[in-house]
Amino acid sequence: MKARPTEPVAIPPQVPVRDLAALLEVAPMEIIRELFKHNILANINQVITYESAALVAKELGYETLEAAPPPTQSAQKHEPSGHAGGHHEAHLVHRSPVVTVMGHVDHGKTSLLDTIRKTRVAAGEAGGITQHIGAYQVEVNGKKITFLDTPGHEAFTAMRARGAQVTDIAVIVVAADDGVMPQTLEAIDHARAAKVPIIVALNKMDKPGANPDHVKSQLADAGVVIEEYGGDVVCVPVSARQNTGIDELLEMILLVADVQDLKANPQAKVLGAIIESRLDKNRGVAATVLIEQGSLKVGDVVVVGAIFGRVRAMFDDKGKQIKKAGPSTPVEILGLPEVPRAGDRLVEVADEKTARSLATQHAQQQKVESAGGTRAISLDSLSSEIQAGKVKELNLLIKADVQGSLEAIKQTLDRLDEDTVKVRILHDGVGNISETDVHLASASNAVIIGFSVKVDSAAQRLAQNEGVDIRSYDVIYKLGDDIEAALKGMLEPTYREQVDGHAEVLQLFKVGKTTVIAGCRITDGKLMRSSQARVLRNGKVVLSGQIASLRRGKDDVREVASGFECGVTLEDFNQFEVGDVIEAFSKVRA
Repeated sequence: MKARPTEPVAIPPQVPVRDLAALLEVAPMEIIRELFKHNILANINQVITYESAALVAKELGYETLEAAPPPTQSAQKHEPSGHAGGHHEAHLVHRSPVVTVMGHVDHGKTSLLDTIRKTRVAAGEAGGITQHIGAYQVEVNGKKITFLDTPGHEAFTAMRARGAQVTDIAVIVVAADDGVMPQTLEAIDHARAAKVPIIVALNKMDKPGANPDHVKSQLADAGVVIEEYGGDVVCVPVSARQNTGIDELLEMILLVADVQDLKANPQAKVLGAIIESRLDKNRGVAATVLIEQGSLKVGDVVVVGAIFGRVRAMFDDKGKQIKKAGPSTPVEILGLPEVPRAGDRLVEVADEKTARSLATQHAQQQKVESAGGTRAISLDSLSSEIQAGKVKELNLLIKADVQGSLEAIKQTLDRLDEDTVKVRILHDGVGNISETDVHLASASNAVIIGFSVKVDSAAQRLAQNEGVDIRSYDVIYKLGDDIEAALKGMLEPTYREQVDGHAEVLQLFKVGKTTVIAGCRITDGKLMRSSQARVLRNGKVVLSGQIASLRRGKDDVREVASGFECGVTLEDFNQFEVGDVIEAFSKVRA
């Protein structure tokens, strides 16, 4: 075992497992294994408390101290994770705020970003060719602001789902002539779920139909109360087209950032997040990284998930080649052998041997996660999570057929708060359950409740991959009863049917006076002895029962796979006909 540092390791009040592994310089699987010993089930992206992290660190031979939480949640998530010899208060420096711009389609989000980019390039860089790397910096009164040029709240939340908490401030763009729209509400809910401060940019103030007072009233109805109305949300009127109000917006961003007192440690080991990546036919894999702590240098060895490599070259958002990049700086790097996903974490390591080991461990963890194990919480698991003290609130995302249903559901849920767990509605809306809903639920550890709505097929697939629990109802009192039972730990587990395979009956064999064996060929999947099965004849169910025996030749077998022939008997059923289809199925936890 390598020597442990003599200084205590500073750990934030909340830290993702992946980041804790980077702090302690061990493989994520080692952290997960130690947590499991203490009955804490966690995956690589799970956020754990300081208490749990300190428990693991102690087992691994480290002393710890809790990093003092900054004034806001957003600042907290960027508190330098620390590293041996690099997390003293003296090493912390102020860093630039990282801003994501979101809003309804056609409300001018892209125009606003373009206007800011064109008019406020950093001093001495005017005339430089701006590279589209998914992020850029502007300079205001000698201070820099980093903008993430992402495609809205879907990318913002997808990154959160993978553990990347990179945004400090969310600017919500609302058109003054159009008002608050469904995607505006979604953007607000996504920003709230991430617990970042909101600034409203009231765009298109030059339009004849602009009605800012009406928009401010709509925002208040949505729970976003601006300062003018006695709230704490900054609202800035702008016109991206006429380039008015832009300076005021940038100054307000800096003001909100000053309140947060954002700091990072440029001397710590590098921790960053992939903003976007692509395969360039001339340069190979190009990945944009937002540095969160430390200073990335050309030649550094880095790990991104199951990928590792050495930084061959580094470019800023103007396309200028640079040698070093500090906290809150977006840079494009070359040197990774594969294209990483947006939201994946980048970690600096000492050498390629360490990098290979971490990447291998991550690949193994990905296999474990893909083989099973849910990421988000489910109603079935809620009771054990409450008892373990890991859940203080139940996050819900609600979609209903009409607004009236939504209001009735919210009234029902308002009465269900328990002493130990509070019900928190992250987002509600009218319409089918979409991929965007699943992204938000995954990122926020939430359960999706659907009332008389469908689940989009793409959303269903994503939910299965992400382990998101979707519950569908058409009776409100049943919905309320299930949530209440889950909060009290009395919810009966639900099961869904899983089809295991099909077999076509080719011929029949009579054994003794009554027993009939169906000679079959397995057409897909597999048949297993003691599986449940139904007999289908011309598409209709003739019988539902259980497989009594499976035979291959003279041998009894436990299962038969696709493409093979076998003999099948069912309990208490002898009326097979040639051409029947035997469908094997099982019940699995929903």
